[in-house]
Amino acid sequence: MLSAVLFVVLAVVAIAAGVIVFRTDSMARATYALAVSFVSVGIMLLQFELEYIGVITILMMVMEMAIMAIFMVMFMGMNPALMPMDMVHNKKASAGIAAGVFALLTAGILLADWPARRGVPAVDLTASLGEAIMGPKMLVMLTVSPVLFATLVSALVLANPRGRYAPSPVVPVEPENDDGGTHQGGGHDGHHQHPGGAHS
Repeated sequence: MLSAVLFVVLAVVAIAAGVIVFRTDSMARATYALAVSFVSVGIMLLQFELEYIGVITILMMVMEMAIMAIFMVMFMGMNPALMPMDMVHNKKASAGIAAGVFALLTAGILLADWPARRGVPAVDLTASLGEAIMGPKMLVMLTVSPVLFATLVSALVLANPRGRYAPSPVVPVEPENDDGGTHQGGGHDGHHQHPGGAHS
């Protein structure tokens, strides 16, 4: 019973986060919503005892969204990534394509002649699938992913040490003289002018 409730909650979260991706007006918030949606799907896969695919889905989507956020901050700055903007272009055509793809996938699920299982499944499906896909490098990839994620977060913190809301440093502006130039030294052209009017 608890497993069924958790599955329904995760399904609702995944669908709601997917809707938010197209309803929000911020690139950063859309990125985070997409990450939440796929993490929910990854946890649902873990419920089906597809440990390898579930963990890989979660790690890949978290890493992908982290890299996307890094590039948004790099090219747009911190605040522009959160400014309102239209996230959907050509809305009528995109809505039609989405509805057609949904209908096609639903028809495929309901009408497809699913094959029957042949042979006996392996004792440990996760280990056999991992070995078939990645071979002996599976443990290395699972270890490198969180390390790479921590590196990206550290790079972002070092690149923007002031944070989101801290004001940028003010660059001092040199005062202009009557001729439109800036003062240098004690008088015009770098020369010191005595009270009598003679230049030194």
